[in-house]
Order: sequence, then C-alpha cells, then structure tokens
Amino acid sequence: MMGETIPQSLLERWARIPVAVIADTSHGACLIDPAIRPLCPAGQQPKLFGRAVTALCAPPDFGAVLRALDEMARGDVLVIAAQSNAQHAMIGEILGGHLRRIGAVGVICDGAVRDVAELAGWKDISVYSRSITPRGPTGAAAGEVNVPVTFGGVLISPGDLVIGNDDGLATLTPARAQELIGGCEAKLTLEDEWQKSLASGKTIAQTFGLKAKSV
Repeated sequence: MMGETIPQSLLERWARIPVAVIADTSHGACLIDPAIRPLCPAGQQPKLFGRAVTALCAPPDFGAVLRALDEMARGDVLVIAAQSNAQHAMIGEILGGHLRRIGAVGVICDGAVRDVAELAGWKDISVYSRSITPRGPTGAAAGEVNVPVTFGGVLISPGDLVIGNDDGLATLTPARAQELIGGCEAKLTLEDEWQKSLASGKTIAQTFGLKAKSV
C-alpha cells in the first residue's frame, strides 16, 4: 500500500538534482549500493526518476515481480528486492517490454536480470541491476508486493522517490525529499559558482578558499 506521496511541485525541483549532489547533501544516507549499476555505458543511460513499486522476491521464485506488474502505473519504478541473488534473473525482455507499454520509467534489481541487449537498447526505460545471468526463475508463487524492502543497503517503501543516473542510484522518502531539497539546491548553486570562478581565470586556491600552506 502506498503511503504519503511527494507533491508535484517538489518532484519538479528534485528532477534537477543529480545523484552526486544527493550523495553529498545526505552524507551518503540516501545512496543505494553502487554495485547496482546501469546496464548502459556512461552517457547512454536514460535518467531514472519515479515512484517506487516494490517486489520482495525469494529467488528462484519471481511471483512478486509478476504481481507487482499489475500495480504499476505510468511514471513508476519497479524495485525488485531479490536478496542480491546472482543465480536467477527476475526480469527480462518480455516483462520489461510490458513495463514500457504501460509507461513505467524503470526497473532496479538487487539481483539479476537477463536479455540485457534488449533492455539496454530501450531509451524510454532505465534498468539497473546487481547481476546478469541467462538463467531464469523457476517458480511464481512466493514474495510480497508493495511492502517496505531493504534494497542495496537502504530501506525503500512504496511511493518513495527513486533517482538514477550514470553515477548510481538514490532514494528519498517523502520526509527526506522535503528535508533535503533546500540543501541540494544550494549545492547546485555553489557548484555553478565554482564553475564560473574557474572559467573567469581564478585559481583553484581562490575558487575554493584554500589557505596558503605554512612552511
């Protein structure tokens, strides 16, 4: 069941924030394990930004993934918590293609996926995974849908915001989204000032306020 939601006006502000800025501002608290990587090379990965629908799996069973698909809506991200299992893929081309058709924006899997040439070739859906394997699931009866899950070392609840780019993944509860947005926007402004300072010819020491090293 979905809990508190993030207002659209706040989502629009978060859409501008890179994962690295979230990492810096939250001191890493919002970061998902960086071992869960995008399928596409840097510069080719579609940006990920959407609301979490969670599937708690018990590989090799992927029943939760199947049931979660009927809970997905346009703009959602399927969060597959598969216990970091590398032996059985929880999703591939067929289910990934269905997610595209219904307007989902991404899949993140703390486990394995397959059919990666097809998944990585789609520019309208973003896929991140810990592992890749050609071996599929062997059951479809277990698991839970839309419950809080531990995913890549952090807790993700249904409706939380998931953000991903080439650097990795972050997740935000509605409370953290409200709490951290001001600091993230301030960090973006500061980074822009650094860029302008360096472009104007100022030194690194001048730009970053470094003190002269004493002899």
